[in-house]
Amino acid sequence: MKVYYDTTNFKPLNNAIVTIGTFDGVHLGHQKILTRLSEIAHTSGGQTVVLTFWPHPRMVVSKDSQSLRLLSTLDEKIELLRQNGVNHLVIVPFTREFSELSSEEFIQQILVNSIGTNKLVIGYDHHFGRNREGSFEYLKQNALRYGFELEEIPRQEIDNLTVSSTKIRQALLEGKLKIANELLGQNYTFSGVIVKGRQLGRTIGYPTANVQVSESYKLIPADGVYAVRVVVRSQTYGGVISIGFRPTVNGIGRTQEVFIFDFDADIYGEKMTVELIEYIRPELKFDGLAALIKAIEADCQAAKLVLYSR
Repeated sequence: MKVYYDTTNFKPLNNAIVTIGTFDGVHLGHQKILTRLSEIAHTSGGQTVVLTFWPHPRMVVSKDSQSLRLLSTLDEKIELLRQNGVNHLVIVPFTREFSELSSEEFIQQILVNSIGTNKLVIGYDHHFGRNREGSFEYLKQNALRYGFELEEIPRQEIDNLTVSSTKIRQALLEGKLKIANELLGQNYTFSGVIVKGRQLGRTIGYPTANVQVSESYKLIPADGVYAVRVVVRSQTYGGVISIGFRPTVNGIGRTQEVFIFDFDADIYGEKMTVELIEYIRPELKFDGLAALIKAIEADCQAAKLVLYSR
C-alpha cells in the first residue's frame, strides 16, 4: 500500500476505484466497503484508493473536540487499511480552511482533479463538504457531470445493531467489550510504553507492566479487569489487565496495568500492544491486600480459561 500525506504527490489514476471516510476503527461496515472496492478494482483492472482525513474532522470543528476519543490512532488506521488490501491511501490534512470547502469544490478539486476518480463507493450515511451538505443523493444527481460512476453500500447490522464507530466507542466506554469486538470484526487494541509505577504488584507476587498511552485521544475502555493478549519484543503472551484507579491501594490517576503470564523480564521503556479479549469484572475496592490477592488469583484463572481453553 502506498501512503500519501496530502494530495499534492498523488498522480491521478486512469481507473481509480475510490472511497471516502474517516475509517475510525476500520470496523465491519468499513470492511464491507473495502471488500467491495477490491472486487470492483479486480474485475475492472483498476486500483483502489481510500481517501481519509487527519486529524479526525470532529477534532477540528466540533465543540466536543477535547472529549472525543477515537478507536484508532493514525498509525493503527494505516495498518488496518493495509491489512484490508488497499492500493493507495491518501491522508488529507483536515483544517478549518479545508472544512469550508463546499461539496462542489471538494468533488471537483479532490475527487476529480487530484484522484481521477472513475468509480466512487461510499457508505449509506456518508456526508461531505461544508456543513456536511454533500450526500449520496447529491452525488447521484451529479455523477454524470463529474464523469464517475457511483455505488452506495447499505448499512451493516449485527443483532439489529447498526455498525458504526460511535456505537463501538459507546460499547467500550460501558464495558461491553463483546459487542465492541463483534462490531469491529476484530479485538480492540491499544499500545503504549511501559513506565515505572509504584511497583506495589511486586510486593504481592503480581508484578505488572504499567502501559502509558501517549495519544490522549485514544479511547481506553471502561474501568475493570480484562483477559488480554499482549505483544512485547515481537512475542505474544497471555495476561490480565486492570484499568482504573486502584482504589484498594489508594491509587492516584487512572492506569492500565498488565500482569503477563509466564513472563519475567525488564521491559521498562519498551512498547507493548494490548489486545482485549474478554471483560472479566468491574474495578472493585477490596478490604485489604489479602482480599486483593485472592481476587487477582481468581482473575488470572478466569483469564486463562478464556485464553487457553478455546
